[in-house]
This record gives sequence, C-alpha cells and structure tokens, in this order.
Amino acid sequence: MLNENIKTARKSKGLSQQELAARLNVVRQTISKWEKGLSVPDSDLLISISEALDTPVSTLLGENIIAPEADGLKAISAKLEVINLQLAQRKTTRKRILHWLLISLCIAIAAIFAALCVLESPYLGWDYSSPETAVLGVAVHSLEWLFVRTAPIILIGAAIGAFLTRQKE
Repeated sequence: MLNENIKTARKSKGLSQQELAARLNVVRQTISKWEKGLSVPDSDLLISISEALDTPVSTLLGENIIAPEADGLKAISAKLEVINLQLAQRKTTRKRILHWLLISLCIAIAAIFAALCVLESPYLGWDYSSPETAVLGVAVHSLEWLFVRTAPIILIGAAIGAFLTRQKE
C-alpha cells in the first residue's frame, strides 16, 4: 500500500524517481525499492517524502491513492449522462405539450365553425340605422369573414402538426 501510494503521488506530481531521489538526498535505487515494496522508508524519510510530494503522511500510509483524472472523467461522464437524460425528458415533455395544444386548436376551430353554422350570422338582422350598431355589425361581420377564410388553413396546419408530434411507440 505504501509503495503504491508513493509511486502514484510521485507520478501525479510529474516527478521521476531520479528527481524525487535528488529532493530526498537518496539514490534512485532507494526510491525504486520503496515503490517495489522491497524496503520501507524510516519515519524521518516518510515525513520528507510527504513534504516533497505535497501529500500528507496519513495519505501515504492510508488507502490507495486513486488517480484524479479517472475519477474526474467518470464524474464528468456521469453528470453529462444525467444532463442528457434531463434534456431528453424536457424535449419529450415539450413535444407532448405542443401536440396537445395543436389538438386543442383543432377542436376549438371545429367548435367555432359549428357555432357559426348554428347561429347563422344573427347580426345580419340588426337595425343598422344606429351608427353604433352599424359599426359593431361591420366589425362582427369582418371578424367572421376573416375567421371563415383563415380557419381552414390554420386547421390543416394544426392537424398536420398534431400528426407530426404524436408519440411514436
């Protein structure tokens, strides 16, 4: 455990065995023996190693040091996976909402058409001698005329949109 931790800490700092040996005033073969587990540094050298590697002694004596890059990549990929799932759910929800809005638009247009057919333009029987009634009658007639002309196009577009946004299983 100690041998692996020394080796991992040394490599994470970008030091060679020769460079670490120079910092500790020992020969390179001593570092090699420590990393192979053939010998163990004494307590004074252990403190010097921890200072040279900027690593606490408890970390050197404790569990294996896991390379931070692997953990970082795993954490990033896990976060990206969660983000991708959230974006997919959001896209599905928006598509579903759009689908039902288009269906509602089709139903509303059909209901207004039905109401116009049943009412048979009652404003045509109004007395247009009063200026207020005449203006109101022309406004209602204009809105009805505009609706009758544009509603079929909107209805066809909404029906096509509802068809294209349906849930495919």
